[in-house]
Amino acid sequence: MRKTTVMTEQNEVVDEQRRIQRIQDKIKRNDCNLHRHEISKGISPEKLRLILEDLGPTFIKLGQIMSMHSDILPKRYCDELMRLRSEVAPMNFAEVEEVLKSAYGCPWEEIFASIEEKPLGSASIAQVHRAVLKDGKQVVIKVQRRGIYEKMARDIGLLHRAVKLVPPVSLKELVDLDMVLDELWAVTREEMNFLAEASNMEEFARRNKGILFVKVPELYQEYTNQHVLVMEHIDGWSIDDKAALKENGYDLEEIGTKLIDNYIKQVMDDGFFHADPHSGNVKVCGGKIVWIDMGMMGRLTERDRKLVGKTVQGVALGDVGMIQEAVLALGEFRDKPDQSRLYEDISALLAKYGTTDMGSIDVAEVMVDLMEVMKENRIIMPHGLTMLARGLTHMEGVLADIAPEINMVEIASRHMAGKIFTEKDWKSELKNGGRSFYRSIHKALDLPSLVADLIQGNLRGQTKINLDLHVSGELERLLRRLVRNIVMGLWVMALLISSSIICTTNMKPKIWGIPALGAFGYVSAFLIVMYVFLKHIFSKK
Repeated sequence: MRKTTVMTEQNEVVDEQRRIQRIQDKIKRNDCNLHRHEISKGISPEKLRLILEDLGPTFIKLGQIMSMHSDILPKRYCDELMRLRSEVAPMNFAEVEEVLKSAYGCPWEEIFASIEEKPLGSASIAQVHRAVLKDGKQVVIKVQRRGIYEKMARDIGLLHRAVKLVPPVSLKELVDLDMVLDELWAVTREEMNFLAEASNMEEFARRNKGILFVKVPELYQEYTNQHVLVMEHIDGWSIDDKAALKENGYDLEEIGTKLIDNYIKQVMDDGFFHADPHSGNVKVCGGKIVWIDMGMMGRLTERDRKLVGKTVQGVALGDVGMIQEAVLALGEFRDKPDQSRLYEDISALLAKYGTTDMGSIDVAEVMVDLMEVMKENRIIMPHGLTMLARGLTHMEGVLADIAPEINMVEIASRHMAGKIFTEKDWKSELKNGGRSFYRSIHKALDLPSLVADLIQGNLRGQTKINLDLHVSGELERLLRRLVRNIVMGLWVMALLISSSIICTTNMKPKIWGIPALGAFGYVSAFLIVMYVFLKHIFSKK
């Protein structure tokens, strides 16, 4: 028994040594990459992207997640990280066969008639192959990389340990690294579960069932599991393949208009939208816009959608207070927000777009600028909004390529205007309006008694007023000087009154025929007056 225990302990020591050696080897490889990019000379946005690409799939995915956080990273870094390539070195077909056999419990030949060995695409988590089912249907199979879950879990664990070694003063002050890593792992786990993506495809198809120009690839649920996803093959053109689309009789402006209208519907009506709508994930086939790759979807609650609409309305009306109210309701705070600074930053944002016609405003740019204001005020936006900002940026890029004359704001305005009378719950609105009217009347009736209570409390000395004032530096100096002069004035008045009273007595000793203490009071008052006068004349403040 003792011998067995000793052998077990020895095996554990050996395993631990091997693990440490693997970590050391990985660190050495990463160190070489960092030296190759001359990290000691600083990290530019492009250099950061290249470093993450060299470090492997986990870090590519980390960069993709970071690109959505324009609320905590500078805009130029987010823009560059969005360019992280999705294509990585593909698995060899033997590995693909092993994954399929493990997923189905049988050789792939029992399910598929054929599979093309050359992948259509290869990403950090999975790769895609064209295949044919036994019944002759053309399909696409998405095969998860072998061991990718364990590899990324190990890398995330190492990164969490590395975060603890980062000095408190530096990047930690700007970015909650643990939060980003947790978000990365949550998003990645969802992407690695192809059953979740299948569920997204079904929900997206259900929500867009009545839209004739939108299509989602048919899902073959019976062949789909956690590691393999099988869907209909779409033999169409990428939405940025302008030459092919024109040759086949498509109107690019019409395509762009329908694309944006559907995306606005996804965001504002459904609260369930494609979070990665780059040109590679949108195709045109059979006169329809086909959305593919539902691994990354964004969600907005009804409350968030209303607040987003309120923010847009505030921009349109130039109402700083409305925008500030919406931002404070949406965000989470690292510290207590400085509302005066937030107000000034939003005012500066509005000044930038104040002279711009609403139809000419770049929505994605407004979102990014608003995220920048959030970042400066240490306000964290919900994950759904950061994904929306990323999605809008992609959509603006697609539009700029295929139909630059199309304006997203105008289409969004028409879409929302059409919903006002068709889908607005007027019964609910009237009910809520009636409640608001009743509350207003009730409060108005209580107003005289409240005023009477306030006056009575003031007479009794029981009135308390709590004020939270935020003033500028100039105003603060003015108030300080004003208070100082008032205090000096009170001192002068007190000295003059007390000295005059003393002079009416026969107090001794006397100077110039008056009591010395009274004379001292007069002189002190004169000196204070001269001090205040000279300070007022010569002070630069």
